[in-house]
Amino acid sequence: MDQIEKLQAHAKLSMEKAYEHMQIEFTKIRAGKARPDMLHGLKVMYYGNATPIHQIAGINTPDAKSIVIKPWEKNLIPAIEKAILDSNLGLNTQNDGTTICINIPPLTEERRKNLTKQVKNEAEKGKIAMRNVRKESKEVLKKLQKESVSEDEIKKEEAKLQELTDTYIHKIDALLEKKKKLPVCKL
Repeated sequence: MDQIEKLQAHAKLSMEKAYEHMQIEFTKIRAGKARPDMLHGLKVMYYGNATPIHQIAGINTPDAKSIVIKPWEKNLIPAIEKAILDSNLGLNTQNDGTTICINIPPLTEERRKNLTKQVKNEAEKGKIAMRNVRKESKEVLKKLQKESVSEDEIKKEEAKLQELTDTYIHKIDALLEKKKKLPVCKL
């Protein structure tokens, strides 16, 4: 039974990580208001290594429509601008030689529709990740059944896995609905 408990714990941990990843991806989807976490996960080439932007620059939002990036080294400005443009975030940069300013444009109806699709795609990716964890766990349970675990015990554990999967899928749906109801987004 120890293996089954470890399997359930591993499945729960994997689903929790996938859910947290999806939450981070949701925060990257801009909804008209500037936030430093919009650049979370953005990597900049720094001495040949892909480095997170927050490790090489200070990121501030002086107002709701702009983000200011102040790199620790001035020679990083072109690399940061390139990383932002290559990231497909739909942001344009301006620099004054020491800082980079990103003005967040107001949302158009077309952009809102694209954001709706993007949010739904991220939610679907999260659901797929949950189902993949369930599938992998079921495969391990089948192997355990061949070794020594009874069929009744396997069925009971599969039901627990399904319940766990359903719980996380409901959490994803709730987060999706919450994101859709944001007044700024109007998704």
